[in-house]
Amino acid sequence: MTDARILAALADAQPGSYWLADPARPEPSTQLVGQTGADLVVVGGGYTGLWTALLAKERNPGRDVVVLESHEAGWAASGRNGGFCAASLTHGTGNGLARWPDDMPTLLRLGRDNLDGIEATLDRYGLDAEWERSGALDVATAPWQAADLRAHAEEVKALGESIELLDADEVRALVDSPTYHAGLLDRTGTAMVHPAKLAWGLREACLSLGVRLHERTEVTSLTKQGSGVALGTAYGSVRAARVALATNVFPSLLKRVRPYVVPVWDYVLVTEPLSAEQRAAIGWQGRQGVGDAGNQFHYYRLTADDRILWGGYDAVYHFGNGMGAEHEHDADVYARLAEHFFETFPALEGLRFAWRWGGAIDTCTRFCAFWGTAVSGRVGYVAGYTGLGVGATRFGAQVLLDLLDGVESEATALEMVRSRPVPFPPEPLRSLGIQLTRRSIARADAKDGHRDLWLRSLDRLGLGFDS
Repeated sequence: MTDARILAALADAQPGSYWLADPARPEPSTQLVGQTGADLVVVGGGYTGLWTALLAKERNPGRDVVVLESHEAGWAASGRNGGFCAASLTHGTGNGLARWPDDMPTLLRLGRDNLDGIEATLDRYGLDAEWERSGALDVATAPWQAADLRAHAEEVKALGESIELLDADEVRALVDSPTYHAGLLDRTGTAMVHPAKLAWGLREACLSLGVRLHERTEVTSLTKQGSGVALGTAYGSVRAARVALATNVFPSLLKRVRPYVVPVWDYVLVTEPLSAEQRAAIGWQGRQGVGDAGNQFHYYRLTADDRILWGGYDAVYHFGNGMGAEHEHDADVYARLAEHFFETFPALEGLRFAWRWGGAIDTCTRFCAFWGTAVSGRVGYVAGYTGLGVGATRFGAQVLLDLLDGVESEATALEMVRSRPVPFPPEPLRSLGIQLTRRSIARADAKDGHRDLWLRSLDRLGLGFDS
């Protein structure tokens, strides 16, 4: 039974995204009604779709670009994530080294350039997304995790990257928790951002360049039509020369893409604002984004008004790629997150949570984005960011445009771009495999990181399940 103190801490938490409740939220644009045409139609108004539209206009200001969004821009993962904008394009250096070791120096450089490009875009358009280049701190909460951090630090330094290995006292001097054994500090490779304001800012920039945006406009069909592509909606249609699919976790309009992505539900809590005394009790003057180093990991950060956002740990899959609204909240997960929060920060006993929500992540078996084209190159897509897409979506959009425009670039030559992940099996094997993997991951954390035969087999095959 859940501890009474945990229930009291959660009692007043409002359901819904703290980010999306911000009063800066724009009024939705009009639905598409009637027939129209465009040079490029982008399906999806999250980060990937908005970056695609913005970069397309920056590359060619005369290009007629239309964005179609079934809800409102930034409504889904773009307005529900933790706001960690990382330079990594490969879901971490370790994952990239395991898959594309020869390309990693290039991928690391492109990732740094991409993060700088996001910051430059915010400056150029005068967008306030509460951007803080505060860096990231990975913390070990068990001795075996400290050993893993040391090994990872050696890998990263061998690639010429700057990272600092910290002992327990050094970590606790940055953020004070009795659970910390060691840490890795990357001072420049991650920014904290208000995720919804980032989406709304990109939306504003798109509109300023003449992008036509239709929200609350679900695309129901995609068909080849002469030398172009026709997209059908409830009250209209668009004929386009090129189409960019940026629907991520939602079922792709191309059925061939669907086996490569599954929705994994991730849940988040946000506290009430901390008092000056509470902030002093835990330090955190550098405002770094923090993640612990277990297989089941938490991520946490400070908001601009000194709340703590605390999420992660459970990665929940529902049979048949369940995406219904009934999955947006999970009382058991919230209770578990709250319990772990107070284990990490016992000095904050009595703090209450003000917001709670869940969202679906587009997960693929290689943990990072993949690309492709269809309809003789007229339709392109990118998906599969697996929870580290706030920054990577800009790179994803750049590559997507290169593929649609027929541009050979440094990025399109990468094996990461030219290859695809292994697809997930059909149900019921999909659900059985995912649940077996989740149990094995939990056992590994309980047994000093020891990976059982199932996980070792997945490692050898280059497969996985993560959030």
